[in-house]
Amino acid sequence: MALVHTYLGYDPIRFGSPNERPPDLVSGAMDHLLTFGRPRALSPEELAKAIRLDPSQIRGLGPSIDALKALLEERRRKLLETYETSAVRDDAERRVRTHADIAPPDSLGKRFARDFEAARADENIPALERLWNRLDEQSPFAQSLLPLLRDIAIRYEIEQLHATWSFVGREPLSVERAIEVKEELETIERLLKQLEEARRNARPAIIDMEALSRFAGETEMEGLRGIQRQVNELLRRLAEEQGLESTPEGLRLTPKAMRVYQSRLLEKIFGDLQASRSGRHQGRVLGDGAVELPSTRAYEFGDSPANLDLPQTMTNALLRQAREGGSRRWKAEDMEVHRTRNTPKCATALILDMSGSMRYGGQYVAVKKMALALDGLIRREYPGDHLEFVEMYTLARRRGAGEVAELMPKPVSIFEPIVRLRADMSDPTITESDLPLHFTNIQRSLELARQLLASRDTPNRQVVLLTDGLPTAHFEEEQLLMLYPPDPRTEEATLREAQRCRREGIVLNIILLPSWNQSDEDVRFAHRMAETTGGRVLFTGGSDLDRFVVWDYVTRRRSIIG
Repeated sequence: MALVHTYLGYDPIRFGSPNERPPDLVSGAMDHLLTFGRPRALSPEELAKAIRLDPSQIRGLGPSIDALKALLEERRRKLLETYETSAVRDDAERRVRTHADIAPPDSLGKRFARDFEAARADENIPALERLWNRLDEQSPFAQSLLPLLRDIAIRYEIEQLHATWSFVGREPLSVERAIEVKEELETIERLLKQLEEARRNARPAIIDMEALSRFAGETEMEGLRGIQRQVNELLRRLAEEQGLESTPEGLRLTPKAMRVYQSRLLEKIFGDLQASRSGRHQGRVLGDGAVELPSTRAYEFGDSPANLDLPQTMTNALLRQAREGGSRRWKAEDMEVHRTRNTPKCATALILDMSGSMRYGGQYVAVKKMALALDGLIRREYPGDHLEFVEMYTLARRRGAGEVAELMPKPVSIFEPIVRLRADMSDPTITESDLPLHFTNIQRSLELARQLLASRDTPNRQVVLLTDGLPTAHFEEEQLLMLYPPDPRTEEATLREAQRCRREGIVLNIILLPSWNQSDEDVRFAHRMAETTGGRVLFTGGSDLDRFVVWDYVTRRRSIIG
């Protein structure tokens, strides 16, 4: 294979591995955005540490890493074969005994003396430090306690040196030299792990170059720097391909990155479904539709002339005339038409609960991920469909697809067990910033969703409501009421708005998410609202939410076609 690559001029840095898909640079940045609601610029160094590459894409990585590992292992071998640690352990023990013969003055009390004796006998450094903190730093006893603390700490380090590495040499170590050797060996072990990780996952950015320069020559270091430049160039090219834009502050997500992320979500969703034998591809619904299929059938009375297959019809007529003779005029039996596929449009309003309770358990992240997956599905496979997003909290607001990732649950600002608030929204001096925003206003959200769907020229309209509990806010004309615990007035206002949706032919589907404070009443209310509107109540949450809702959308759309 190497000879073939050489003959073809194969450059793994330029073309990448032919068997591996490009590494995912987008998902990590998108997950951060979904969790924290704000984009974060990634430095090239952070990106290099976060991404795992195929080592075969980095020319010279293996030999360079092996050479550096050999240098470090050789240095470690020389240290272990040069020194012995028995003498330095005895020296460390003598130092501790030298400074251990101290006693606290009587003025500190008997309890202090008992605590000190116990800590000194156990050589308990934290306990001795706590006792020292109770002293006057300038007192004679405090000044004599510091050397004891230092020598006990040094003794522990010497014991750790002896227990961790097997020294076989004869040259004795001084205490100071033993500490230096220990630090050097720890650095070597850390660098060896970094080099191994760099070789396995093509991540040279994790290597401590400053520490490595103590052991490697300039030639080896320059080779490793060249490899890092290769990786940075590869990551830069991959970032551009996946929609990460380079700015003075770092790398930022672009709309292209959003599309890449949505595509990855759908691949994962439908990959899981196919793995579980759900079966994505069903037979097409045939009929008098707008999209022609390659296959044809005999003409039937009422078929549209626009779907006539002229070449096949002429061929049928010529064959019949050659067989029967007579007139050259077409007959009905000669005519063939293309089979067609129905493509009805569907309009959906997705209500995303961003009230204060959605923060618990990270439910809001699953909701936003589901919304992005559904948006990607419609853009890719059902471009004639229409999707609206409504953010639900104390009020309701229409949101664009580009705003969904940055939505966050509203912070809870009232902690009283009983809340009865009213705001006159006709008053121009009252703004959103004057309100507690963590309540759940399903009534206003349904009203806004109904208004958004009213102008869509399709009979297939639906609202998908994602929430974790009962409504706690509603409007009565211009009066906004915020009531907790949930009040029957809020429930009645919400049900009235749901009935308006039904009268306008809008189907309401409620997805009730699990919550720590969810009760039977939450479930019963969801069922009452679905029964009132002829809709459905679905129960799911967590990591299954995006997969469930996207698949349900595909299934429901097929049922509309049928």
